[in-house]
Amino acid sequence: MERHVKFSPRGHILRVGSLSLKLNEFERIFVVGAGKAGAAMAAALEQILGPENVSGGLINVKHGHTRPAPKKIRLRECGHPLPDQCGLDGAREMEALLRELNAGDLLFVLISGGASALLPAPALPLTLADKQQTTDLLLRAGADIVELNAVRKHLSALKGGQLAAFAYPATTVSLLLSDVIGDPLDVIGSGPTAPDSSTFEDALRVLSKYQVSKQVPAAVLARLKQGAKGRLPETPKPGDAMFSNVTNFVIGSNRLALDAAAEMARSLGYRPLILSSTMQGETREVARVHAEILREVVSSGRPINRPACVLSGGETTVTVRGKGKGGRNQEFALAAALSLSGTPNVAVLSAGTDGTDGPTDAAGAIIDGETVARALKLGLSPAGHLANNDAYPFFKVLGDLVKTGSTGTNVMDLHILLAG
Repeated sequence: MERHVKFSPRGHILRVGSLSLKLNEFERIFVVGAGKAGAAMAAALEQILGPENVSGGLINVKHGHTRPAPKKIRLRECGHPLPDQCGLDGAREMEALLRELNAGDLLFVLISGGASALLPAPALPLTLADKQQTTDLLLRAGADIVELNAVRKHLSALKGGQLAAFAYPATTVSLLLSDVIGDPLDVIGSGPTAPDSSTFEDALRVLSKYQVSKQVPAAVLARLKQGAKGRLPETPKPGDAMFSNVTNFVIGSNRLALDAAAEMARSLGYRPLILSSTMQGETREVARVHAEILREVVSSGRPINRPACVLSGGETTVTVRGKGKGGRNQEFALAAALSLSGTPNVAVLSAGTDGTDGPTDAAGAIIDGETVARALKLGLSPAGHLANNDAYPFFKVLGDLVKTGSTGTNVMDLHILLAG
C-alpha cells in the first residue's frame, strides 16, 4: 500500500500509481471491499489518508483475519471458502452504501484473495444456499479460479463489474492484491470493478466440463440458461460508460513475493532460481515435477548448482477423491515427500501466503528426504494419506505443519525447494 499510495497534505494531493487526485475536491471518501488481507489493507490506507479524511466504510474479511484493525472502516468476519450469511449481510450493506454515492464522492475498493467467497450477493431469486452448493461442487471437482469465477460472476449482483455500476457516478479506485494466475483484473475477486470478459455461456460450459450441470440447484441452471439465451442482461463489458470513473491497480502479486523470497535466499547464501509465478494443474502432479527438478539439482547441478533455492508460485488444484483433511499446499508437500524419499540434503516448503491452506489452521507443510522414513516408523502410510486427501493429520503427527496465523496478505502459494 505504501509503495503505491502516496498522500501529500500540502495541496491535498493523493497519488495512486499514475493517478493523481485532489482530495479536497471530494465531498466524502468511503472504503469497501473484501478479502483475507482486507484488515491490513484498510488499516494501511486509513493511515495514509488520515482517519479524519475517511467518512466510513466496510470490509468483509475471513473469520480471524481482523488484525491490524482500522479505526473508521468496519470489519465484518465472514465464511471462506464457502460463503455464509455474514458475508451476504455485509454485501447487502455495501450495496446500500453504494446506492447513496454521487459524483462528489471518492470510493476505494480493496480486494484481496478470498474476495469472491467473502462478498456473496446472489442475483435474485437465487439464494445463498444456491451459491454455496454450486461453489462447493466446483471446488471439489477441481475447477480453477478462472472457471469458478466465471460462474460466480453470473450468479451475483456485485461481481463482474457490477459493484462499479452501483458506485457510478462516484470516482472509484480499486486496489487489488492478486491471487490469480497472470493478474487478470476481471478475475481477481471476480472483478467487481472491472469489465467482465466471461459470459453466461462460459459459465454453462464450466458446469458441463466438470459434469455438475445436473447437480447444481435448479435455479442456478435456469438463470445461466436464461442469460445464455439473452433473456437476462450480461455483466458489464469493456467500453461501458460506467467504467469511465474507475481505475484498477494491482498493488501486490505472487511475482513480487517470489522476487522477495529470491532476495532473501541470496542473502542466506543460496543460489536462487525462480521457475514461474504461474504454476497450475493437479497439485500432486505439479509437486512430483518439482521434486524431479530438485533431484536433478542434487545429482547433476542442473539447472542450478548447490546450494540452491528453487522457487515457484501460483495456484494448483486438488481433485478431491478421498474424505480426509488438508489443503493443496499440504498435499503438495506430501506428494513431494514421496518423490524425494531418501534424497539427501533437500527440503521443501509449500505454503499459502495468507497463512491458511484449505479448511485448516495451517499455511502448509515442510518435508525433507527423511519424511517418508520417519512416517513409516510411526506407522503412517504416506501413500494412503495422499490417496485419501488426508495430508493434515499426516503432518500433524510428524510435527511438520507450518502454522503462521493470518499473514495480512494473500498472493497465492509459494513453493520453496532447497538443496544444500
